[in-house]
Amino acid sequence: MSAGLHIVCPGCAALNRVPAERIGAAPSCGRCHTALFRGEPLLLDAIGLEQHSTRGDLPLLVDFWASWCAPCRMMAPEFERAAQRLEPKFRLAKIDTEAQPALARRHDIRSIPTLILFKSGAELARHSGAMTSTDIERWALGVQPH
Repeated sequence: MSAGLHIVCPGCAALNRVPAERIGAAPSCGRCHTALFRGEPLLLDAIGLEQHSTRGDLPLLVDFWASWCAPCRMMAPEFERAAQRLEPKFRLAKIDTEAQPALARRHDIRSIPTLILFKSGAELARHSGAMTSTDIERWALGVQPH
């Protein structure tokens, strides 16, 4: 049995250790009993981004977007489909650049939508512009650390 992966709960932000061989078995949080994987992107703020990008062991794929952005709105259902297929290998999340302008500045977001893939708190890769769910998956899997 493996030591396990650290998974941050999307509900209460508790850190859960899940054996790697059980990651696909619909694990739930030991504290609040929320499903650790919902098949949908999380909505994050600065605290949530910090928790999920630095405390969890999964690569974190973040869509920086805004409600007024037509390409962002077009990509939203594609990102949702990608979340359904990429979890539990990845955690997917969205950050509204209008609601979180300091995060947009900190991560030098100059155009939206922009996807950033984080691992252990560090940016691994970024892509600006709308993509299909298939392209999102292909891109994320292509840059995922092995």
